[in-house]
Amino acid sequence: MSQQQGMIPFLDLVAPHRELEEELVALFRDCIRNAHFIGGKIVEDFEKEFAQFCDSKFAVGLASGTDAVRFALMAAGVKDGDLVATVPNTFIATTEAITQAGARPVFVDVDEKTYNLDAKKLQSFFETQCIWDAPARKLTHKKLDRPVTAIVPVHLFGQMADMDAILELAAKYNLIVVEDACQAHGAQYFSSKENRWRTAGSMGVVGAFSFYPGKNLGACGEAGAITTDNEEIAKKIRMIRDHGQAKKYYHDIEGYNGRLDTIQAGMLAIKLKYLANWTQKRQELAREYGRLFDGVTEFVVPFEPTWSKAVYHLYVIRVCNREKLQAELAAANVGTGIHYPIPLHLQKAYIHLGYKVGDFPVAERAMQEILSLPMFPQLTRQQQLYVAEKLLQLTNVRQAVSVG
Repeated sequence: MSQQQGMIPFLDLVAPHRELEEELVALFRDCIRNAHFIGGKIVEDFEKEFAQFCDSKFAVGLASGTDAVRFALMAAGVKDGDLVATVPNTFIATTEAITQAGARPVFVDVDEKTYNLDAKKLQSFFETQCIWDAPARKLTHKKLDRPVTAIVPVHLFGQMADMDAILELAAKYNLIVVEDACQAHGAQYFSSKENRWRTAGSMGVVGAFSFYPGKNLGACGEAGAITTDNEEIAKKIRMIRDHGQAKKYYHDIEGYNGRLDTIQAGMLAIKLKYLANWTQKRQELAREYGRLFDGVTEFVVPFEPTWSKAVYHLYVIRVCNREKLQAELAAANVGTGIHYPIPLHLQKAYIHLGYKVGDFPVAERAMQEILSLPMFPQLTRQQQLYVAEKLLQLTNVRQAVSVG
């Protein structure tokens, strides 16, 4: 595998669209010939199909994943001045949605192995930093003197958080749970409480999804959706996304322009038919990476608990001297990514929240070491073997990559 290799991208957005080009072009042609641009049957059909895919009763198409989290919080009952617990190691859209809904994010550290919200730390946060008024069923942050009303667990990198434990705490403290499933289309979690597998976006009051082009189910532009079993919440989000209209020009509330374009909905519906197969390929690639890196101690591979069926939106390792390794891999024609280099509590945008270095040591440490390797359904075996070979060489792992 040491022969010259062309550039292996971290993510290939060309190949899948080349494969689906005729279907996508036909859809686009139909839309422009029939002026199908906003709403209509194409959007409604996609919403039904995506709700079914997520094992939810309702789905509402939106303009972005940020809108999905924001509208979910608003419709579920989060109010101005409320506090919403979430993690610091996620894309800023999660916290933008919280603040744009009028609330304030409060951070809780993550699990060392999964990088998802640590339910034990969440419990400790509630017990040590908050006061529970049992008769009023109200949780109040001691220092900020504001109510904590919601939790936004982020299913990071395509793996669900420990939802049984999170939902148990939410029930105990009367909290809303909005799943940020923007990276977890089709991911599953085995609920020991229910003794069955559950799908991302079906366990909280609302699930939020992004269809940004690089996602496992990506649009050809911006798009998002929410899923829920609550008909009233679905109805309210339909109004919020469309200027608060119950029907055209009748505005029950002041809303937003957050609709899913018809063309994007149609393209997503086409891609949704292939998503199960694409997910299977991602999972196979993840298992093969695991085989190729078996026994390696120079870097840490992803951890998948027995209760998880991850969909590997990203394949993320942890390694020392990350920037040096990333540069060396790039020189060897291997593209990589970093998701994400600076935790949110240390971002300039959130200086006013008053957090400091050391407040969330697990997230801070992980975000200095994580590196995303090439992961997409069209990644060939030869490409994957080359990636593994170069990574092992550059980290001084003394073992050969089996091509068998």
